[in-house]
Amino acid sequence: MDRAHEEDAIRRVVERLTNAFSASHDPAEVEAAVAKAHASFDDRPVREFVPVLVERKARSFLDSHPADEA
Repeated sequence: MDRAHEEDAIRRVVERLTNAFSASHDPAEVEAAVAKAHASFDDRPVREFVPVLVERKARSFLDSHPADEA
């Protein structure tokens, strides 16, 4: 997966999670959760599944942290 394709996929993750968590988290909190999850995969050489893993990790974080804790 090239970097541009990965960045597009991560933007779509942010959009999906922003919509999914609009009632409990503001967009900045969602973006921060995605950015943190994405950064945790920076040193991984295989990039093909990074967007899927980022979405799962960020979703898990947002599910387990109320808005005032995120």
